[in-house]
Amino acid sequence: MSSSSTLAERVAASSRVQPREKNQTQPQTTVLDRIGEHVLLDGFRIVIDLEKSKGSYLYDAAHSHRLIDLYGFFGSNPVGFNHPHFDKPEVKADLLRAAEIKIANSDVYSEGYAQFVDMLWRVVGMPPLDRMLFIEGGALAVENTLKAAMDWKVRKNMAAGRGERGTEILHFRHAFHGRSGYTMSLTNTDPKKTDLFAKFNWPRVSTPSIDYSLGEEARNADVIAREKKSEAEIMQFVHERGVDIAAIIIEPIQGEGGDNHFRGEWFRTLRRICDENEMLLIFDEVQCGMCATGKTWCCQHFGVQPDLMAFGKKAQVCGVMAGPRLDEVKENVFRTPSRINSTWGGNFTDMVRSTHFLQIIEEENLVENARVVGAHFLARLLDLQSESPIITAVRGRGLFLAFDLPDPATREEFWKGAFDLGVFTLRSGERSIRFRPALDITKEVVDEAIGRLREQCERMRSR
Repeated sequence: MSSSSTLAERVAASSRVQPREKNQTQPQTTVLDRIGEHVLLDGFRIVIDLEKSKGSYLYDAAHSHRLIDLYGFFGSNPVGFNHPHFDKPEVKADLLRAAEIKIANSDVYSEGYAQFVDMLWRVVGMPPLDRMLFIEGGALAVENTLKAAMDWKVRKNMAAGRGERGTEILHFRHAFHGRSGYTMSLTNTDPKKTDLFAKFNWPRVSTPSIDYSLGEEARNADVIAREKKSEAEIMQFVHERGVDIAAIIIEPIQGEGGDNHFRGEWFRTLRRICDENEMLLIFDEVQCGMCATGKTWCCQHFGVQPDLMAFGKKAQVCGVMAGPRLDEVKENVFRTPSRINSTWGGNFTDMVRSTHFLQIIEEENLVENARVVGAHFLARLLDLQSESPIITAVRGRGLFLAFDLPDPATREEFWKGAFDLGVFTLRSGERSIRFRPALDITKEVVDEAIGRLREQCERMRSR
């Protein structure tokens, strides 16, 4: 099929999902056993067939099972499997050349690096955040926003005669910012991911997210009250420890913590607090950014700009964007060599692949597709909610969607049942299901997935 074919034509050319047969419960390959000899297998018992996987369909060779992929490698897959762009000989040659050697981009530069930076800025750049750092891993991207903020605040304190202070980061409950050294002091979702490791006692406040299980009037009253409570908690920390607080960090939509959404008024409150109290505002858009919500970056829905932003996942290369407020300190980390860096400075092969994905996103207008198909997906989930009492709190922006189930046990049963019916989703928070499809998913695939989810609701209702 030609590269100019429509999204619908590409999906129609793919085989429809086939539910897993009841007797296909054990893996049919030795792949899992071989890996398990040396690696803890705590992921999905899936062995992906990269040739049979097409578009929004992931083929699990371990169980001969075709899945509608609403998991997307934890939301990191920007475009569906085997996109025809990657069949072009020149594209294959470009990727092979990049994969033959791993360049230390931080010290040795290349045409491929320059092309990536040009494409990234043109397609998803967010002026005036024009200073960048690239690194491997979302947690390390977040960690470098923290280091940049600490450096900024400590230098300001030193210049004002307050001494070498200013390394604390104010953050929120139900946040997930990674599992590296600094980020573990922020992450507070599943205790298994942080317990017993050393952490800093940084200020943590309540999360004034929107409760979509309430009616609109009650929902608004509830969130406004909780915003006031959280603001009071923040201001108490500012009063007690303001000179030590470098930044406030927040995910514009909390992912692992439960797909928790916020009002634009809340982000404007945080912007004001940071401006008035010599702190930086950091947005962690590793998961919710890069076109997933129907805009290039999630914060653009609210008209609030951060001072630092961490990105990754769908960008394929992780990193930091920094704005002009950092230049209030002349020798900030984006102007002084070797203050923040790494051997690789981002993975070169990832950069080349990302360049091609960004080209596809631009040519196929996939940000708009995320908005339009996401609105369709949300409407279909709301229909499902009206039919099925076990589904509540449907919510989403673009293709960043979720709903709740009554309790953790029901959520597990629903998640596993949907998987058996051929719908691959993610769990979120204590009782939520979240959806993270590729940006080129179509309405037809969404409708097929909704049919499978409806079937699972009926199965649970009739048991």
